[in-house]
Amino acid sequence: MTNESTFAGLGVPAGLVKTLAAQGISAPFPIQTKTLPDSLAGRDVLGRGKTGSGKTLAFSLPLATRLTAGRRRAAAPSGLVLAPTRELATQITATLQPLAAAAGLTVTTIFGGVSQSRQVKALRDGVDIVVACPGRLEDLMRQGEISLKAVEITVIDEADHMADLGFLPGVTRILTATPAGGQRLLFSATLDNGVDKLVAKFLREPVLHSVDEANSPVAAMTHHVFHVAGNDDKKKLVQYLASGTGRRILFLRTKHQARKLAKQLTEAGVPSVDLHGNLSQPARDRNLAAFSSGAARVLVATDIAARGVHVDDVELVVHVDPPMEHKAYLHRSGRTARAGNAGDVVTVVLPEQRRDTRSLLQRAGIRVEPQQVSAESESVRALVGELAPYQRPAPAAAPAPQPNRSQPRRRSGGGSNAGRGGARSGQQATGGGSRGSRGGRGRRPQRSASA
Repeated sequence: MTNESTFAGLGVPAGLVKTLAAQGISAPFPIQTKTLPDSLAGRDVLGRGKTGSGKTLAFSLPLATRLTAGRRRAAAPSGLVLAPTRELATQITATLQPLAAAAGLTVTTIFGGVSQSRQVKALRDGVDIVVACPGRLEDLMRQGEISLKAVEITVIDEADHMADLGFLPGVTRILTATPAGGQRLLFSATLDNGVDKLVAKFLREPVLHSVDEANSPVAAMTHHVFHVAGNDDKKKLVQYLASGTGRRILFLRTKHQARKLAKQLTEAGVPSVDLHGNLSQPARDRNLAAFSSGAARVLVATDIAARGVHVDDVELVVHVDPPMEHKAYLHRSGRTARAGNAGDVVTVVLPEQRRDTRSLLQRAGIRVEPQQVSAESESVRALVGELAPYQRPAPAAAPAPQPNRSQPRRRSGGGSNAGRGGARSGQQATGGGSRGSRGGRGRRPQRSASA
């Protein structure tokens, strides 16, 4: 085994190597192999790689290695990670936490959509590393609840998605508030939409490491284009595609349709949850936890989840509604074929969508021959494989008691669309749905460093 084929050979301390091994992570991925020697040496690094390439571990290890335990001060972290979405911030923290703990460091997560009181308390108690979304972080900076003057290492993850969401002005203000001499690590799939200007302004003589061409499709993915005759055939096909034993993610364009499909699948005995912009944060967390644990085998999502969900062993992604542009296709599809595993991507196409979908796939660099199918087609049956057993949906909650009409009705305070969306979110089934996949196709013998 060559020196660079192990974490120890790349310079990762023995305690962190042991922590990785306890999680079944033994061999570094290419982006980790390329970036770790430079990032561990304190250089600014620009890492370019597609989603699922192992970027989270590539920056978590330098944070846990180079920051010094025991210097903790209230509201003044020494490490900062910026992420574009709440889901991604939460999952970065989950990867970083055990490494930080092994190094004697603490981590907290900061994002909007929830009360800030717990986040403020964690900052006041003292924390070494903050994983944050730009909006809530700027709020706390304006309130004087956090100072970035002690930050030694700053990480910007998925910078291109930050740009897509319009966050770069906030990211610029945040980076300006960190010390100019600190180390900065930026990871992005592409360098367009102003990301290149961010690099030029804030990274000092950065070392560029790229593990693939920007926006390239993942080799381990198998792409399928299924033409259907009409909406009835599409509905039956989508339900059959959702009915296999492993995890799958179904993408739609609207929040209403995602919520509706998750409910329909659950009622049909396929435990499903939804993820979209109308959900409250507790509902998002609850639904993602159900999907991650296997209690729900299917996640029905809008494009909000295309970047924010990092769950291994997703064997199938279905574009129930083809996306509007090719980057969205690649980001959605990147939820499968992660951690060195294989995966399938299906695009369901109605007759009126064929021309636009053909153009979209060409721009994404996908070459695949469309098939005219129905739910009964042999190619569909072969793709789905073994069907999961029917799972009875959980009983509906009892309706709330009606107010006494003789009393004047009081106006409720603080109700929001997000809260109402959370109450109507996809039903969460209890009882473990199977987490297996079709024969472990394309799996490595041991878990790799995909986080």
